[in-house]
Amino acid sequence: MNQTQREATVRRLLERTPPPVPPDLHAEVVRRGSRMLRRRTAARRLLWLVLLAAALAFVVWASVARPWAEPPSTTTPPVSNW
Repeated sequence: MNQTQREATVRRLLERTPPPVPPDLHAEVVRRGSRMLRRRTAARRLLWLVLLAAALAFVVWASVARPWAEPPSTTTPPVSNW
């Protein structure tokens, strides 16, 4: 196809009347969109709650276990010069 044929084809496609849109399409799209937004919001809140719970669990574990402190020695050092 050359340039003029392509332009003519595009013009024909654009001049055609579009297919009829179902009358309840807008309401259905709005309903689905609001449902998607509610699900995203709920998922985001759930993820933040899980993150907060994990951070709180880590803080509680760290305060009880104190992993930064050196563990107590289980043996006594050898005695010399007696």
